[in-house]
Amino acid sequence: MVLSKLQSSPQGISLENPYKKIMLEHAARLKEEANSPEFKMKEYYSTLTFAEESVPVENTAVKKKLGIYLDKFSFRKLRSHQMHAKADKYLPKIEKILKSYGIPSDFKYIPIVESGLDPSVSSHKGAGGYWQFMPATARLYGLRVDGKVDERKDFTKSTHAAARYLKALYDQFGDWTLVAAAYNVGGGSLKSSMRRQKKDDYYNLRLNTETGSYVYKIISVKEVIENPQMYGYKI
Repeated sequence: MVLSKLQSSPQGISLENPYKKIMLEHAARLKEEANSPEFKMKEYYSTLTFAEESVPVENTAVKKKLGIYLDKFSFRKLRSHQMHAKADKYLPKIEKILKSYGIPSDFKYIPIVESGLDPSVSSHKGAGGYWQFMPATARLYGLRVDGKVDERKDFTKSTHAAARYLKALYDQFGDWTLVAAAYNVGGGSLKSSMRRQKKDDYYNLRLNTETGSYVYKIISVKEVIENPQMYGYKI
């Protein structure tokens, strides 16, 4: 009789594993979180790369800064369908030239950041053309810049010159993210900052505002061009 009582259970009392309900509830919460916009955005951020290298979004400062520039290039802020139209026209050609020099394809977005792919743009410092070359740098990499001709405005010639310049910078730095920063600020200036700060990671260097945001801008332009619907564009 005692054995019989042990093997039977009173009506309404379940012998179900007491942890099963907790585990099911936990699984349900995880599923809900996985479908939340916050989780999806976190997953998306973890996929971001520049020149085939991961962006350290686990660094809170990096993630915050990247979010700022992704927002700035969104349709809500920029409203530039023209940027996408120019990208469709020029980026495949730029990528083909860069590839012939062994330059990562992400560098094709530099002319959008620099000039908006408008060859008539010039800076107050004298930089000009698609890739915003300074006259001396343009000449150093094979472009004619004088009173009669300015080959910085020649799409094909200036892109070949930019590829040669980027390759030369990679020979100096051996890191593509630093190459992008050096393209903006100059190799000598970047090396000086690295020596002074004893750091060789772009994301940890303290740089001037323009250079410190430069790679973030390139990544943001890349994402807006490649994933337009995520940022409000209907292409």
